[in-house]
Amino acid sequence: MSVNHMRDTQPTRPLLYTNEELDRAGHHREDPDWIAAARANPSAYWIAYWRGQFLIEGDASAARAVFDAAPSLSAPFVFLGLWHNQPVFAADLSPHADPLAALARPHGHFAELRAIAGGLPGPEAGVLATARGLLWWQARHQFCGVCGGACMPERAGHVMRCTACATEHFPRTDPAVIMLVHREDRLLLGQSHKFPVDRNFFSTLAGFVEPGESLEATVRREVFEEVGVHVGHVSYEASQPWPFPASLMLGFRAEALTDNITLDPNEMRAARWFTPDDIANRHALGFNLPPRDSIARRLIENFLATL
Repeated sequence: MSVNHMRDTQPTRPLLYTNEELDRAGHHREDPDWIAAARANPSAYWIAYWRGQFLIEGDASAARAVFDAAPSLSAPFVFLGLWHNQPVFAADLSPHADPLAALARPHGHFAELRAIAGGLPGPEAGVLATARGLLWWQARHQFCGVCGGACMPERAGHVMRCTACATEHFPRTDPAVIMLVHREDRLLLGQSHKFPVDRNFFSTLAGFVEPGESLEATVRREVFEEVGVHVGHVSYEASQPWPFPASLMLGFRAEALTDNITLDPNEMRAARWFTPDDIANRHALGFNLPPRDSIARRLIENFLATL
C-alpha cells in the first residue's frame, strides 16, 4: 500500500483528556461560603469516583458520565470549576464498600476511565481526567511530608494543609517528555517492558524530566539511554494531561543523527525503525500502534501526515 492511500487518521482532532470548556474558576476556591452554597445548589453537577473508577451510563463504546451523582453521605470532594455555567464537583466514594448506596440518586455503574474514554464525548473525558488527578492526589497526601502530621483539604480540595506544621501541599503533576524520533521518513518506535506482550504494540519513546534538566535535554538523554541513538533538532508538538496517575505528557518531534540501535534491556523489550508502509501494513506484519487516546498515537499520525 502506498503512503498516499494509507491515511485513515485525523491529525487535527483534539487530544483526549484536554478540555477547553471547563472554566476552572479558581477564585471561587478561596470563598468557602460560595463553595458551600454551590454544593447545596440542586443544579450543581456531581461526579462520583470510587477506587479509580467513575460512575457512567452505557458501555465502553458509547459511555456517558453521570453528572447527578451527589453523595448522600459525607465524602471527600473537590471543586472542579464551572461546567455549562454550573458548578461541578467530584466526590470520592472510595471509603464506601457499596458506592451506589452512598448516592442520593443511585444509578449507573463504575468503570475505569481509560477503558471508556474512547466512547466518551471529549469534553466529558477531560472533566473526568481533572477529577481523577485531583482525587488521586488528595488520597495520597493525607499526611505531611515535612513533619508527618495529618493533612486536611482546603480551597475546595486544591490544597492539603498540615494540621501540625501548617505546610501547604499542592497537587502534583510530573512532567514527562514523549517524542517521535525520525530520520528522513523512518520512525523509531519502541516496546517497553510495561506494554502487554499479547498486544505487541510499538510506541514513541518517553521519559520523566529530571531536576535541573531542560525538556530538550530530556528528549536527547532519554532517547540515548533507551536505544543508543543520538538526537539533534528537537521541536515541540503538543501536550496532554495524563492522570494515570499524575503526569503531563509533553510531546516532541526529534531528528535522529544516527541509525544504530543499542537497546537498554532494563527499559525496553524491543525497538526498531519503521517505514510509512510498515505502519500502513502493521496488522499484516503483526504489530499495533498505541491507543488512539494517547499523545503517542497523535505524534505518529502527525508525522505521517506531513510526508
